[in-house]
Amino acid sequence: MTNYFNYFTEIEEHFQRARGTGLFLLSPVDWALIEAWKNGGIPLEAVLRGIDVAFEKWRARPATARRNQVNSLAYCTQAVAAEAQAMATGKPVRKEADPETQMPQADVSSYLKRNAEALKGAGLADLAAALLDLDNPESLADLETLEQWLTTLEEKMIARIRASATDEQMVEARQVLDRQLKPYRGKMSTEQLSMLERQFLDRRLLETAKLPRLSLFYLTM
Repeated sequence: MTNYFNYFTEIEEHFQRARGTGLFLLSPVDWALIEAWKNGGIPLEAVLRGIDVAFEKWRARPATARRNQVNSLAYCTQAVAAEAQAMATGKPVRKEADPETQMPQADVSSYLKRNAEALKGAGLADLAAALLDLDNPESLADLETLEQWLTTLEEKMIARIRASATDEQMVEARQVLDRQLKPYRGKMSTEQLSMLERQFLDRRLLETAKLPRLSLFYLTM
């Protein structure tokens, strides 16, 4: 398996290749769905397999049924869930990341400093200070533990943004989500839709507040 922190870019590039249009840009809903998969512990390999299976089934349909191109990762949701279940049942052995693909500590350090400046500029000085405290040799040498700390800080940041969001902002975000997700709702379970909605709203609020994501998953984007 390639560096696990390439989760987002690996999925984006794989979807583009499967779709056959390298310039296709994922929507905010697509990014929220990837994040929901990541937070739900769906292995990268299961997502990539699911995308392939979904497109294989789509291309096997009659030409008259393929007049509309696949325009969202949501089309692959059921196939991804099936592949994840198959992997869980088979209990595959997880491979370790290739040391050559690990993130350079200098890049991680710059990422922490850059995000700390953004938090400080937004009036979140305490979170910025906590982020800078993680910029030390011990933390940079243990990315798994560092990611856990970053996830904790990100959850605190999102909680504050949610608390300060207006009703109008929340309604508008849900309306955007509903429009983009409408063609694919039948392919998702209630639990999947709930998780996707939460991830989408969090992403939308952070973008509105011009705040960065803190997870190392975003360092490779």
